[in-house]
Amino acid sequence: MEGLQDQLKRVTEKLQQVVQRYHLLQKEHEQLSREVTALRDKEKARIIRIDELEMKMTALQSVTVQLSEPEKKEVEKRINRYIREIDRCIALLSE
Repeated sequence: MEGLQDQLKRVTEKLQQVVQRYHLLQKEHEQLSREVTALRDKEKARIIRIDELEMKMTALQSVTVQLSEPEKKEVEKRINRYIREIDRCIALLSE
């Protein structure tokens, strides 16, 4: 009879370990799900930012046709800054 009780005790202990491990994994899963959601939100914000910068770049390019040479150079500098920002955002998105 004691052998049966020992086996039952071992099974009960192992079951408790499995339940504890399950709860730990469940918490880890919830944390990772929150992180995934946060990263997706950041990605959406960066995509919106890229779209905005591209629209600004297009608007600036259309304006440069009517500008004097010094003004064109200044606009060109701004456009280059925007392009670098877009490239940086794209690099962050691809990580």
